[in-house]
Amino acid sequence: MSTFISYLQAAALDFSWLGAVQLVFGLALAAALLVLFKPLLRGIGRALLLVVKPKLSKEEQLQRRQMRDAMMLSRMLNAMDGSPSHAAELRALASRA
Repeated sequence: MSTFISYLQAAALDFSWLGAVQLVFGLALAAALLVLFKPLLRGIGRALLLVVKPKLSKEEQLQRRQMRDAMMLSRMLNAMDGSPSHAAELRALASRA
């Protein structure tokens, strides 16, 4: 505990108003630059995201959607084994898709 108190006393003795003002001014300047260049930084971030993970083509999106729908129908069919009328209705829906 005495080490902590001595550290606080040393920090209080080394306190400089000019240093504190410079620190606050620097933080305010950094925040202002971030706000000013926010659209540019957001665009750069999106471009980097597209480099790492490119968007799927329309055909690939359609194939994924169809596969997801088919998997959902098969899960629903497996869950509806106890009620044949619901299973028949789902099979009819699946044959139309």
